[in-house]
Amino acid sequence: MADLQERGHLLTEQVNPLSLNLDQLSALELVELFNSEDQKAVAAVAAAKVELAQAIERTAERLHQGGRLFYIGAGTSGRLGVLDAAECPPTFCTPPELVQGIIAGGAGALVRSSEDLEDRAQDGEAAIAQRQITQLDVVVGITAGGTTPFVHGALNAARQRGAVTIFIACVPKTQVSIDVDIDIRLLTGPEVLAGSTRLKAGTVTKLTLNILSTGVMVKLGKVYGNRMVDVAVTNQKLRDRALRILQDLTGLSRETANVLLERSGKWVKLALLMHWTGLEKAAGDRLLSEHQGNLRAAVATYKNTQA
Repeated sequence: MADLQERGHLLTEQVNPLSLNLDQLSALELVELFNSEDQKAVAAVAAAKVELAQAIERTAERLHQGGRLFYIGAGTSGRLGVLDAAECPPTFCTPPELVQGIIAGGAGALVRSSEDLEDRAQDGEAAIAQRQITQLDVVVGITAGGTTPFVHGALNAARQRGAVTIFIACVPKTQVSIDVDIDIRLLTGPEVLAGSTRLKAGTVTKLTLNILSTGVMVKLGKVYGNRMVDVAVTNQKLRDRALRILQDLTGLSRETANVLLERSGKWVKLALLMHWTGLEKAAGDRLLSEHQGNLRAAVATYKNTQA
């Protein structure tokens, strides 16, 4: 017991004075209180915008060079990292190894509580070694209360290997300090249910990871305008989205867009390039490769050469 760390001073563990009568509220009052408190998540992201923008730039830079992005956390924080990583392949057609989520306890911890495993810093170190992290990679440690040993162990190991290290926590630096490249603090205040960081802390973490991964993919040329032109056409919903993107950006009929999509190998980005340049699939593919998959740059280069 002497080794048990006192955490009551942490912002995420404090008691919210606005919800002291939580167990006496009506259903409508509960909803109103939660809604009011959740506004603080959006404000917290705005307050950390400079650091978040730096994280996007540094991550995109490393991924351009062949690196990978890793999220690492425990409990809710770990699950949110795994979720964001899992959504990159269908949205941006990235290989599964490009963005990876690591959670204390492994896959089983996604559906069953295993919070005891977050106390092992050596497990975090081992996770970094197992994935052979290098100086090209980016490791994002996520811990609402900022103290999770599993995350600290992973970040320490990643830093020693030269990786870019990013820390995401919901407590101020004065309460938990850490030596990382980018330190993102999302200060949403005490939870409506004291200490339950799956609430506001979880919400603000999801918002932040949404911006980080999407921002990185934009920088990597995975987006044209605001369209997901690298969408993986793997089911009916995504095929419909692909066809609508083609129709909207080219003015083609649905039938003609479908033919174009098939000719491109079901790759919206290549289909658009083929339509706008008149190139066949192989030549269009080469042109995109020469521009690291950036559609706008590839089209501009083609038009300049034809001028």
